[in-house]
Amino acid sequence: MASDPDAPPASLALPVELSGRWAITDVSPSVLGGRRPAAAVVGECVPVRATCFREGHDALGAHAVLRDPHGQVRSRTRMRPTGDGLDGWRGSIRPDAMGDWTFEIEAWGDPWGTWAHRAAIKIPAGVDVELELLEGSLLLHRAADELPAECRVEREHLLVAGRTMRSGALPVPVRFAASTDPQVVRILDTYPIREQVTRSGPWPLRVQRRRALVGAWYEMFPRSEGAVADPPKSGTFAAAASRLPGIAAMGFDVVYVPPIHPIGRINRKGPNNTLTPGPGDPGSPWAVGASAGGHDAVHPDLGTIDDFDAFVRRLGELGMEIALDLALQAAPDHPWVTAHPEWFTTRANGSIAYAENPPKKYQDIYPLNFDNDPEGLYAEIERVVRLWVGRGVRIFRVDNPHTKPLWLWDRLFASIHATDPDVLFLAEAFTRPPMMRALAEVGFQQSYTYFTWRNSREELEDYLRDLVGPFAAYMRPNLFASTPDILPAFLQHGGPAAFAIRAVLAATMSPTYGIYSGYELYEHVSVRPGSEEYLDSEKYQYRPRDWAAHEASGLTLAPLLTRLNAARRAHPALQDLRSLRFHGSDNPNVIAYSKQDGDDIVLVACSLDPYREQEATIWWDMPALGMSEDTRFVAHDELTGRDWTWSHGTYVRLSPTDQVAHVVAVVADR
Repeated sequence: MASDPDAPPASLALPVELSGRWAITDVSPSVLGGRRPAAAVVGECVPVRATCFREGHDALGAHAVLRDPHGQVRSRTRMRPTGDGLDGWRGSIRPDAMGDWTFEIEAWGDPWGTWAHRAAIKIPAGVDVELELLEGSLLLHRAADELPAECRVEREHLLVAGRTMRSGALPVPVRFAASTDPQVVRILDTYPIREQVTRSGPWPLRVQRRRALVGAWYEMFPRSEGAVADPPKSGTFAAAASRLPGIAAMGFDVVYVPPIHPIGRINRKGPNNTLTPGPGDPGSPWAVGASAGGHDAVHPDLGTIDDFDAFVRRLGELGMEIALDLALQAAPDHPWVTAHPEWFTTRANGSIAYAENPPKKYQDIYPLNFDNDPEGLYAEIERVVRLWVGRGVRIFRVDNPHTKPLWLWDRLFASIHATDPDVLFLAEAFTRPPMMRALAEVGFQQSYTYFTWRNSREELEDYLRDLVGPFAAYMRPNLFASTPDILPAFLQHGGPAAFAIRAVLAATMSPTYGIYSGYELYEHVSVRPGSEEYLDSEKYQYRPRDWAAHEASGLTLAPLLTRLNAARRAHPALQDLRSLRFHGSDNPNVIAYSKQDGDDIVLVACSLDPYREQEATIWWDMPALGMSEDTRFVAHDELTGRDWTWSHGTYVRLSPTDQVAHVVAVVADR
């Protein structure tokens, strides 16, 4: 029989069809109906949801079962009704090692829950009292018999409660109260009677190292460190290494560097993206390749491959790691152009097509064409990636991945992760949402986002709800506050307070965020009004900075960044993505939200106005935070070290010259 050409490959088929006594649907997290694994990291609290229902009115229970890569059950967590009246159930799982894990949803008939609901109505009404107490007693004896052998104390407690319920010498209220004893409730919650268990799954869960979800990124151009602007002269890896302690002191985890390879000379760009470079102008590092080599070489001006290795080692000594740019494109004088012209697109006049995004033109860059020799081109790309992996690179920031076919990433990631599962890839993809989601589905651990252009409270809340909702099962956002390509208007005109506001939002809304070098110095001048390009952009020229002078002046955002990163490291809540919850504020210029992981709760109230003082009353959703409405609690401000007493309605005053935000940890109830 001929195979169906439209059918998914067997490896992508849903592992198990739903079957059994009870109905289980709408399981999450899942990606493409379970055909691809959902994303998680070591130690992450992963919310699990499902819709479980049955005919009639009897009670149902549910568990989330976590299995490790060897198929062993690591946890069986009781799920709770979501309270929406739509048969929704929720729970959580927490994997503790890397690998391909799975989880299952178990739904089961709950005879004790059925009895407890019925008895609570009938016994106080005097209906079938003795029969109900007898049936409840028999269920307790059954539960005692089904307890694990080591639960001797719990067994005796259930048996005593069962005998009490059958004792006609005792008043009915005393007998019935034995069934609601807190110890009985706890035991039956932990070891419920389960009938006709129905399973859905296994659902795949790929667990990666924590850096896939949690990290503070700092982007720097090594060629600007120790550089000379006039006459132009490049900095080196050795000079850049001397800057690393300052970055580490601010608490950053990842140092991202643009392409470090030789830069083409043909059509080289000059200052401010002009077509008239001077003899000493370095050109754009994204125009990869020249006579000195291509993607597998280091630019001679930066040093040698040994100097690169020393730079990577220094990062490790300081507790950081490198993220290397993977820009799959070529300058006109890249060795690929001569050796493999079929890897590019030839136009009608015989010229090779350069990159364009009309009206933008990138005459110094040739895009790759994956249709003429896909096998040859793929083999070269994997060779390049493995070369840098072999030199200690475990993170790649991929330039414009949405301009390459999805099969490339699917195949490349599967091959790399088969031997090096700790290697991570960040998608620099500012494109249509379906493509951004597809890149995450095929394996990019992180993605750039449109956070940079979301400024109002409504815009931020709507956008972040999407990022932490169903998309969080596979798409993990990296909230860069600025990049060499993006100097948003908010930063151009808002002064230092604007930089502080966006840093607070990026660092506390997402477990991963980033800034571009110079952010801490409030660099904000655009090349022209209405443009998001920096004046004298570092993409086209050296930009040496006198870090010592800026630090001595005190005109730097470094202290705030340091406090933010310290709070992120101290609080698991700030390392979580999905728990982001927005709370009410009576001022649209003040946004309020919380993050939570277990008992660790962090609350944020941040001004969105870099020009004026703002006041607001924040209405915290106390039940959502696990507190009663009348709770008063001590709130420790991570930015100032002060303690406040907060409650359901909290008044805040935020100032662009004093404090733009409160980032507080809930430390005690009162």
